[in-house]
Amino acid sequence: MSPETIEWVLVALAGLGVGSFLNVCIHRLPLGGSVASPPSHCPQCGARIRWYDNVPVLSYLLLQGRCRGCRVAISPVYPLVEAAVAGLFVLHWALFGWQLLLAVRLVFASALVVLFMIDLRHHILPNRVTLPGIGVGLACSLVAPPGWMSATVGAVAGGGVLFLIAESYYRIRGEEGLGMGDVKMLAMIGAFLGWQQMIVTLILSSVAGSIVGIGLLASGRGGLKYALPFGTFLALGALAASLVGDPLWRWYASFY
Repeated sequence: MSPETIEWVLVALAGLGVGSFLNVCIHRLPLGGSVASPPSHCPQCGARIRWYDNVPVLSYLLLQGRCRGCRVAISPVYPLVEAAVAGLFVLHWALFGWQLLLAVRLVFASALVVLFMIDLRHHILPNRVTLPGIGVGLACSLVAPPGWMSATVGAVAGGGVLFLIAESYYRIRGEEGLGMGDVKMLAMIGAFLGWQQMIVTLILSSVAGSIVGIGLLASGRGGLKYALPFGTFLALGALAASLVGDPLWRWYASFY
């Protein structure tokens, strides 16, 4: 096995391990629980999950998607999240290589996965992720791209734009259109990616949200007041901006 292949495998394994931890965050954060304790256990029978039953993806396949004790079905979302995070780790490593920016973007991508899943399930974006995320993004900008100036502008402008949209909608319609979680999430995205990629994220997520919304209306599965979890679209847009945002920004800016 070549050294490069070994690197690919190690990065993928690291992603699987992080994905397993992110599953804990996704499950416990909306409930206000600790991500450190108690140890992983079956939510149905309460039996503690042993280490050999907690190997990412592999244990799920060997157990045929069921708890060893009570045999209740385990959601396939768990191995899917682990596999997705492993894929994101490999993709980021292929694009950024071994540099400080890789670590920053992997932390960012991990936070986005947690926010994506929680917003999709519960329509909330926990402050325990977004607020520390803003601080971490700004701190990382002191030593890595996009630099502290772009990150500061991105955080302020990102949060400010959505806050103004949310406030205007509320004053005009008398009801909430965007939650403050979306505001804080876009501020976090701006802190990690800078103001240019924050704009790319906002455009991509708005287009994606509009397409899905129109599709729901056309299919009759959602009305004009159907609440779409905008944080899920922000997460997808931010991941795209993190990976290919520079060429997208240059293409967008070429029209002006």
